[in-house]
Amino acid sequence: MSTEREQHNAPAGMDDEKNISSQEAKGLEGHSDVLTPDNASGDGSSMQDGVKAIEAISQSWTRTALVVAYFSIFLMAFVTSLEGQVINSLVVFVTSSFQNHSMVSTINVVQGVINAVVKPPMAKVADVFGRTEAFCVSIALYTLGYIVMASSQNVSNYAAAQIFYSAGSTGLMILQQVFIADTTDLSWRALMSTLPDLPFLVTTWIGSIIGGGIMSSSGSWRWAYGMWAIILPVAFLPLLFSLVMNTRRAKQLGIAPERKTLQGSVPQILANLWRDLDMGGIILLSASFALILIPCTIAGTLPDGWQNREVIAMITIGAILLVIYPCWEMSTRFGRKHGVKGTLAKVLEYTAPYPLTPLHLLKSRTFTAGCILITFYFVAFYLSVFPYFYSYLMVVRNLDMKSATYITQIFSFSSTVSSIIISVIIKLTKRYKWFVVIGASLYTLGLGLMMKYRTETSSLSAIIGCQVLIGFGGGMLNVPTQLGVQASAGHQNVATATAMFLTVISIGSAIGSAISGAVWGKNIPAKLTEYLPEAAKANATVIYGDITAALAYEVGTPERIAISRSYQETMTTLLTIAVCMCAPIFLCSLFMTDYKLDEMEQGVKGLVIGGEIGEDGKKKDVGKGNTYNPLTWFKRS
Repeated sequence: MSTEREQHNAPAGMDDEKNISSQEAKGLEGHSDVLTPDNASGDGSSMQDGVKAIEAISQSWTRTALVVAYFSIFLMAFVTSLEGQVINSLVVFVTSSFQNHSMVSTINVVQGVINAVVKPPMAKVADVFGRTEAFCVSIALYTLGYIVMASSQNVSNYAAAQIFYSAGSTGLMILQQVFIADTTDLSWRALMSTLPDLPFLVTTWIGSIIGGGIMSSSGSWRWAYGMWAIILPVAFLPLLFSLVMNTRRAKQLGIAPERKTLQGSVPQILANLWRDLDMGGIILLSASFALILIPCTIAGTLPDGWQNREVIAMITIGAILLVIYPCWEMSTRFGRKHGVKGTLAKVLEYTAPYPLTPLHLLKSRTFTAGCILITFYFVAFYLSVFPYFYSYLMVVRNLDMKSATYITQIFSFSSTVSSIIISVIIKLTKRYKWFVVIGASLYTLGLGLMMKYRTETSSLSAIIGCQVLIGFGGGMLNVPTQLGVQASAGHQNVATATAMFLTVISIGSAIGSAISGAVWGKNIPAKLTEYLPEAAKANATVIYGDITAALAYEVGTPERIAISRSYQETMTTLLTIAVCMCAPIFLCSLFMTDYKLDEMEQGVKGLVIGGEIGEDGKKKDVGKGNTYNPLTWFKRS
């Protein structure tokens, strides 16, 4: 075992601390972000209702049920991937129709903030209520979000809809990855984790065509949003059927658990939900990120900028809440460890016995390095490839919507291909670390070359080559890093690590969007005012807020030259910051442990892709023809 895991499970010196450590060592097997408390439920059980339910389902899986479930996972991934490509090609026109093209970054930050705080709570919902219920909640939020977006009459309505949409789509993402972690061993996990990414190989190239077709045929972007409220729920039906049928099968086998969280009087149920969901932690974390990140994007657009009192106050309060958050998360454990008694002890038992963030995982060098690495990876991504590279291609390079979309989606295509290839190699070699190191190097090199070839005189092939290189580096980073983080967490914290990993991805995305929005909001208006001819200076605000106004000027005119220069110089600033963000990525890749995946506890049990796992976390010798992986599913035993 790794030194990280030994440190994590090492008992403390005092007797009561030994009891705490022994309770934590029992842990959860491949489930949500719960720091296992000592007898938190009062009955000696450390598992919540939803955790027990999914463990019962895992013992009742059949080959057919797994096929149906994974078919639905792929179908939903295809739908959400295609939806993303279509919407990404239209979002600048949506915001421009509201005369707020510059709101693109703010909308991205709203999404990033929601994404950053939804993943652990959604995993907690899956633990308290069950996987099936959590999937249903995510689908409902996703559908509601698109209904509101399709009917929005102003940018405020559109931005508000991102709350529902982001919560739903993020919930689907975390639940898909947790489901895959529940039903694969470590050797197969990297490859199967790429399943939700496979649709990008196709949707990358057809998304803009569909988006453009809808715009040209209907003259409106609304149906491009509204149709997903119908399509995704239909794609979810096979998975829903599989989960419901196997829940019934578990009940018939007598292994379905008794639900306790929702038992008792109404006040007791509310108290249980507050405790089990860690509502205090959710409120603190959500408020802190919102108060810190959103002002960062709007500060550059305010007359007094960063000197604005509201901006300073929001960031200050957000920082204070962020400091309070870990104290809240450790409160219950602190009370137990130090023998707090009386009323205070009772209060502490209802603060964070099941903390939203398992702080004890930070003792793992690999876990911490992986989370820091992926945070900076996405900060750099949102400063370079997204969101303003698309606008740069249309304005500076004078590309049409379809061509600009194709180039920006080269990253998605090449990173998907790269992740599949690397996952196959990981399956064969049972190693992952050095692919992360190589990926960090390629990613940094690609961003550096992107900065070099940013000028309008650079060849288009050089720009495309940079996107391919960045994509291949990204594919070698993302999936293997997630696998390393999961492997470092041990048998009891696989899904905990997954939720945390995906959470810091959203944090990095939000930070990157905040920085890019601040730079864009400050630089573009100032540079337009400086470079535009005197007769056009009055239009600087309109050009900044509406990309179609910028594109209305013919290439080669003094106005278009000034606009292109403003965009180009601002992209240079963004890319310079992005390259600087790559230094921690490479350093963190070196700190990750080079695990031998087939020699570790697998973090799952029951029938999974890769074999059958026993109660001890090790594979059973089930004989020839009964190793349950995709290559043998459709063979007769």
